[in-house]
Amino acid sequence: MYFLKTESAFDAAHFLKGYEGKCSNIHGHRWRVIAEIQGEKLSEDRQERGMLVDFSELKKALKGACDALDHSFIYEKDSLKEKTLEALREEGFALNEVPFRPTAENFSEYFYKKLTEKGFDVHRIEVYETPNNCAAYEE
Repeated sequence: MYFLKTESAFDAAHFLKGYEGKCSNIHGHRWRVIAEIQGEKLSEDRQERGMLVDFSELKKALKGACDALDHSFIYEKDSLKEKTLEALREEGFALNEVPFRPTAENFSEYFYKKLTEKGFDVHRIEVYETPNNCAAYEE
């Protein structure tokens, strides 16, 4: 079995509704995402001969998924009043609504699915919320 890893990062704010502690307040992170894909055989194709996939394709896919969240305020669906969202939109803030609580654990599954949808055989995704705190997802 062959494995490839690459990483990307994004800066974004979030909060955890219903959490009792500092994370219930809006705060930001430099989210670091490490993607690992797998495969049993290498390509025979002229351009990618001897490669699992071209690193540039994997890097591009992960960067695109991260860039979609970069410098935004990520919030869970139904966690903010419509009036609040209207005010934030009026101010021109970049907002990203997600159907899950925006935790590192849920983001690891989110990126797993994003890369799988792009056709990669994903082995594992790690998401670092801080340099010392990491969540991972694999199936």
